[in-house]
Amino acid sequence: MEMYTVGIWGYSFASIAYVIFSLLILAAHNQSSFTKWLLLSALVVGGTNIVAALQIYIGFSLQWAMLVDAIKIAVFSVLILSFNIEKVSVLEVLKNKIIVKYLLFWCGSSIVCWGASYTLDFSYKYLFLLFLLLNLTSLVLLEQIYRGANVEGKRSITPFVIALGSIAVFDFVLYAQATMVGSIEFDFWYVRGYLSVLAVPLLLISIRRFKEGAVRIFVSRNVVFYSSMLMIAGLYLLLMAIAGYLINYFGGKWGHLVSFGFFILGSIVLAVLLITETVRRRVKVFISKNFFANKYEYREEWLELIGQIEMANAENHYQMSLQIMMSKVDATGGIILKANGNNRFTVKHSDGIKLDSSFDKDLMLLENFTKKQGWIIDINEYNEDPLSYPGLFIQPKIWHAVGVTILVPIFIGKDFYGFFILSNSDEENKLNWEDRDLLFAIAKQLGNFISLNEANDKLAESKQFDAFNQMSAFLVHDLKNVQAQLALITSNAKQHRDNPEFVDDVFETVESATERLAKVLAQLRNKQVAQSTSKTVDLGNIIERVTVQRNLAQPQVVIKKSEECLTSIDYERFFSVINHLIQNAQEATSNDGLVEIALEKQQDRITIIVSDNGSGMSESFIKSRLFKPFDTTKGNAGMGIGVFDAKQFIESLAGSLTVESVEGQGSKMIICLPAYNSGLQINRYDDNLLNL
Repeated sequence: MEMYTVGIWGYSFASIAYVIFSLLILAAHNQSSFTKWLLLSALVVGGTNIVAALQIYIGFSLQWAMLVDAIKIAVFSVLILSFNIEKVSVLEVLKNKIIVKYLLFWCGSSIVCWGASYTLDFSYKYLFLLFLLLNLTSLVLLEQIYRGANVEGKRSITPFVIALGSIAVFDFVLYAQATMVGSIEFDFWYVRGYLSVLAVPLLLISIRRFKEGAVRIFVSRNVVFYSSMLMIAGLYLLLMAIAGYLINYFGGKWGHLVSFGFFILGSIVLAVLLITETVRRRVKVFISKNFFANKYEYREEWLELIGQIEMANAENHYQMSLQIMMSKVDATGGIILKANGNNRFTVKHSDGIKLDSSFDKDLMLLENFTKKQGWIIDINEYNEDPLSYPGLFIQPKIWHAVGVTILVPIFIGKDFYGFFILSNSDEENKLNWEDRDLLFAIAKQLGNFISLNEANDKLAESKQFDAFNQMSAFLVHDLKNVQAQLALITSNAKQHRDNPEFVDDVFETVESATERLAKVLAQLRNKQVAQSTSKTVDLGNIIERVTVQRNLAQPQVVIKKSEECLTSIDYERFFSVINHLIQNAQEATSNDGLVEIALEKQQDRITIIVSDNGSGMSESFIKSRLFKPFDTTKGNAGMGIGVFDAKQFIESLAGSLTVESVEGQGSKMIICLPAYNSGLQINRYDDNLLNL
């Protein structure tokens, strides 16, 4: 029997098989659009096989059989695309945007290739390229619906995919070989009918499994990835076919040998590209980033992160940061490690994970690697492919032993802070590019959040030290005043020891100093400056008593006062302020100079002026240094807080302290205070309670 006879019988059997298949579809009384289009497809395939059989028997041009074959491919492709289209009529299916796009692609490519075949050199090479491309498209569509179906859907469509896929793969190989050598291998052409017959039982099984008219397909990232890889492989083979044609055309008698060698070399290159994980990973990332909506709704993620951060406080910011990071990957445990330098880490917070000294070496390697690369470390990925983290050599087993799967570096600015170390029960799950991007963004924000809270902690600690130092400075200042008071007694003892009034003043001063020291000790025990107590007093009386003490030193203080000046004030602190201002005036004036204190009342205001004709102060010194705490011109002899304390105290009473001074001529310290005009009883100083 000749081969062409085999071909005639094969296409004839196929025609009969698809006619019977069409009758069975009609008997099923299924009115879904998919079933209707399947009926149309069966009739078209039957017609295609009849034309192919007649072409072999009569011998008319092969192009007519190829034209009908192109229509068959289009109908099959529309049938595949109609899986996810819930329409009743065939016309509505044809109006679908996806179907319209495919048909435009089919028409365009067919017109171009058929036109080129008729207008350029009347050869079949352009038609072979057309059928190579159309069959490749059918394979991509089949691969998409299969990978996109759920488990139940896959069971239903598997026979369907095998049937149409077998036909498409056979035709792809047929036309690829024809493109390479310039003509169809008719031995292959003659057996196509038998392959169509074998597809019919598989199609019948699929129809029985279809419980509904459409199988729902979800086009996932993996579907597009594998479809893209299939498309890349097909396009590569298409280019190889074109190259083979050119080699045959220009290669002369060596063309077949060079073509075969080029085919082998190209196949090796294609296999390497498809097997190489790096290429596959890059293609997958590229597709995910550029052809899909994001996995995460970033606006919602960001708002959720802000809300969670707002709920944190100074006491739980480490705990809250770890909980936020764990929630993003559904981690079952986590730990925050802070780098201390020299490859040492401190645990800031832990939830279900404990790391012992056996992890120290790996942590050192991870820190060095992360500082260079800035990558998130996926232990599952590293375990499968260590080369994906070049230069990193850790022990994934010890991390898996404690359940750790992810290490997210924390950077504050460009400085490495530490790690979020997370555990996950699903050790097979690996991070994709979008997971990494989200974790990076969150880790960056949480790093700044942690840094801010740590800075606040340091600031609060610094403020506590500042408060303690300030308290200490004021206490030392008080002690210095007591010491100066006692020093005055000592310096005047030789001259006035026989004076009974001097002796009385000495006892009063010593008693006052003792009480003052007792208060200082009480403040030290309580670690705070005693709260002031205000009473209505006569300021003239306080000034007189200060003057008595200050006149133990030179120059003598002259008092000028008018009427009684009453106000509500803490007399101990006011006594100390006036004492300090007079002391400063005396120290700035020579022994034969003038120091004067004037007190006068003007309606509801009281004015106190301490003046001298001493060395004076410059304007720049008054503006920048006079009222600045801990800035003194007395060297180690002063604390630099006397005038600062005086100003703070006066202003706390709704008063003011101003300065007028000319260098070489003297100074005036002007105090303005509100007067107290009530008729309350005046508190006068007990002679036994001399205040500093």
